[in-house]
Amino acid sequence: MDATSALLMTLGAAILLGSWVLLLIESSREDFTWGLCTLLLPPLSYVYALFRLDKAGESIALAVVGSVLVLASF
Repeated sequence: MDATSALLMTLGAAILLGSWVLLLIESSREDFTWGLCTLLLPPLSYVYALFRLDKAGESIALAVVGSVLVLASF
């Protein structure tokens, strides 16, 4: 793995982590149960975000950017 790939992978993973934290905050504000599901089952939290785009659109956008960076590293 060269330096560019490593940088893209690291930045993508950091952005994905940040989007998950934003989603955790938003879902906890909405409902305690969704906040707990977001904490324990991260893939389920993105399903929640797709249904609540008005509140979680920012975290979905960050997740897409992070995923593109991770995929670009290969």
